[in-house]
Amino acid sequence: MYGDVANKLILDAKRTSNLSEIPLYQSDLVKDILKEISDLNNDVEYLEEQEQLLREDGENTTEEETKINQCQLFVTHLSMRRNKRCLLAYEKLRADKIDEFSWLNLDPITDSTKESSRTRNNISDNSIYTNYTTQLALDNLSHPEQEYFKNYQDLLLEYKSNFADIDLSGNLEPPTIIFIDVRVLKNGGEVQTEYGSFNLIKDSQFYVRKSDVERLIQQGYLEEL
Repeated sequence: MYGDVANKLILDAKRTSNLSEIPLYQSDLVKDILKEISDLNNDVEYLEEQEQLLREDGENTTEEETKINQCQLFVTHLSMRRNKRCLLAYEKLRADKIDEFSWLNLDPITDSTKESSRTRNNISDNSIYTNYTTQLALDNLSHPEQEYFKNYQDLLLEYKSNFADIDLSGNLEPPTIIFIDVRVLKNGGEVQTEYGSFNLIKDSQFYVRKSDVERLIQQGYLEEL
């Protein structure tokens, strides 16, 4: 039945909206919906031709035949329009999650096989951001989405350059605590802060100002204790 495939896509979008990552692009469903839209468009053209013929043959055309054709044309138009709206809603949701991830200033995963599960879980579970898109695997994006992500990051970088003294990617919620205990999850070299410097040596622990290490927590170098 027309609309069933689009309904599957919307259910996938609903599930995606509750995830902290962007799942694999549903290319097969999108292709099926586009084919269905094309078929519906062909039906519309045929029904419009039939309507024109019925008008030209007015004397031999019954009112019932006219109403049936108009009803079929109306339902076909609605089905095609609904499919288009479902596609746009799906694409808009994924674009919004790409925007959201870009603002957090995190590095995307380019090869999930090289990313340790401990690091990925740390970004998701211990990030200062909750209910945000904190993970993005480039392989899960369609080619147009990858281009969109790159171009959006370029625009964002240009915009942020006008506010060099302000961290526009910082947490909007005021901190409840100033200093926190953290543990180093992986080696990362020396880190300079207003209160001094420390080296990111795996399994070492520090008592630091939270605002100084928020980005390191996001990137999986540290976890809050």
